[in-house]
Amino acid sequence: MATAEQILSALREIEVPDLGADLVTLGMVQDVKSLHGIVTFTIVVKPGATALQGQLDAPVKAAVRALPGISDVAVHWLVKPEARPAAAPAAKGTPPGGPAGLPAGVKHVIAVGSGKGGVGKSTVTANLALALSASGLRVGVLDADIYGPSMPFLLGVTGEKPHVENDKLVPIEAHGLKVMSMGFLLPDPDEPVVWRGPMLAGAMRQFFQDVSWGELDCLLVDLPPGTGDVPLSLVQLVPVSGAVIVLTPQPVAAAIGTKTLRMLQAAKAPILGVVENMSHFVCGCGRETDIFDRGGGRIVAEHAEVPFLGEIPLDPAIRASGDRGIPVVVAEPDGAHAQAFHRLATAVQEQLLHASTPLSRR
Repeated sequence: MATAEQILSALREIEVPDLGADLVTLGMVQDVKSLHGIVTFTIVVKPGATALQGQLDAPVKAAVRALPGISDVAVHWLVKPEARPAAAPAAKGTPPGGPAGLPAGVKHVIAVGSGKGGVGKSTVTANLALALSASGLRVGVLDADIYGPSMPFLLGVTGEKPHVENDKLVPIEAHGLKVMSMGFLLPDPDEPVVWRGPMLAGAMRQFFQDVSWGELDCLLVDLPPGTGDVPLSLVQLVPVSGAVIVLTPQPVAAAIGTKTLRMLQAAKAPILGVVENMSHFVCGCGRETDIFDRGGGRIVAEHAEVPFLGEIPLDPAIRASGDRGIPVVVAEPDGAHAQAFHRLATAVQEQLLHASTPLSRR
């Protein structure tokens, strides 16, 4: 597999028009990363040179794809204004920003991922966030599935539009959570988002830098399925405190879910554990039926040597409450299904103690 130096060497062959030097010599290439054959990096241009993307994007990708072991290339074109004079020092008592890459006030970022769609990852994210909130934490949810945002629907805030304060978007409030989603920003909710990788990476950057998240104990990021541009951008942009992998029990879902787990591990994101969704169905007679098999989540966790966080049953009540925009943790807080999510929230907090610093309650 190509190394970062080999990638830079290939990019040294790309001369920038009118500047008489290559991309690397001009210091325009940043954040080169290679993971499982997928290469990502940023090319920085000045405001007056945005036309370079149209001129160089194709030859840049072709040069890197020609290297051995490269299956895909994602380039983020970043327009960087000229440096401004340094601002005056902040007044005494001004609260400091968060860790490098984190929005000020956000203590932990927890990624929720899956290998494939249809495993109920967003439903798990919404209910896990609400269970964490019910335990006394300040919680936000970032719907990072740019192509298929579902959080506004699941949390009952479709049609809401965030407003701007101090040049930043203010998240929508839903059931005590702070929520941001591409679904809030589209003029027509049925309008498809047809973007390539660099635009997805740019959107992720804006969701962290241009949203006023305020004080949060944890920000849950509902990732799109798979190992594409958005998960890669997340681990490059911010320090992830931990990741939760959602899968269903059948072998195909478990096998594909393992790919996302391995990708996040390779990116040095701590894996908090695996949760098996749609684990079993309990009929009115009390009998459990394993519709999608059972135990796949535990097997994946054991093979990957990560914690198994528990099972969430398959039940129409979980689906119906999400369809109403009132997730089951809120709709039936004392019910058996809500308790399954509360147990999941407890397990996530326990694993976070080992992965980083503990979550403190408000």
